[in-house]
Amino acid sequence: MSEAGRDGRAVLVTGASTGIGEAVARSLAARGNPVYAGVRKEADGEKLTGPNLTPVMLDITDEAQVAAVAERITAEVGDAGLAGVVNNAGIALGGPLEYLALDEWRNQLEVNVIGQVSVTRSVVPLLRAAEGRIVFVGSISGRVGTTLMGPYCSSKFAIEGLAESLRHDLAEWGIEVAVVEPGAVRTAIWEKGRVTTDRLEQELPAEAFERYAKGMKNIRDGIEKSDKGGVSAEKVAKAVTHALFARRPRHRYLVGPDAKVAGTLSRLLPDKAKHAVMAKLAGP
Repeated sequence: MSEAGRDGRAVLVTGASTGIGEAVARSLAARGNPVYAGVRKEADGEKLTGPNLTPVMLDITDEAQVAAVAERITAEVGDAGLAGVVNNAGIALGGPLEYLALDEWRNQLEVNVIGQVSVTRSVVPLLRAAEGRIVFVGSISGRVGTTLMGPYCSSKFAIEGLAESLRHDLAEWGIEVAVVEPGAVRTAIWEKGRVTTDRLEQELPAEAFERYAKGMKNIRDGIEKSDKGGVSAEKVAKAVTHALFARRPRHRYLVGPDAKVAGTLSRLLPDKAKHAVMAKLAGP
């Protein structure tokens, strides 16, 4: 289907209450696409007002909510189907593997991987009807691992594999699959990161801080640096829009100078050299 053929058709965006998801939802609505904007709280939905914006209650780990949203969209768009789904909802957890509770890992993967699968599989028939597209908001952390961010990096590496497999699975129906890979982005996720780090510091034993003091400091320093120096959410939204509507979309979109540098390093350097450079960039 041509680019023009997808204009004016609906898009589902998850995690639309703040940050990248909100920027994507508002950008698509402004260009004339009806947007089903997934939020987890009614108060967040009430803030998403304007033409072409329809907030829907959508916790992507709640199978009943996922099914209900898919049923509603099916009833409302009919044979027109969906121009695309933007899998943006996610969380970022980290900590030393030997001390981090398994429930932290389960939560990370349930939201960032299983939740994405749940939403995507629920709307494949709608995408097939419109030759729609699937966009995952991944991260440069899906290409390079960083200190004490094993849970988050694991989830983003998983998204890369999922997207690559889906490209093969769905190619027969003209369904394109892209991953947008931002580096640091100025969003509310960093405040959430501070809260999570504070909580983990209260829960982890003292010896964890003695052994991983350098890495824990790097996490906090990285949060502050990313909050101040990241690219805007609107820049990520621009890449998402290209992935959804360009005549020749790319498979991957690196967004931000740090993502482009790390992406180049991951592609060109041998593993040991990449590890050494990334360790140095992570801080003293």
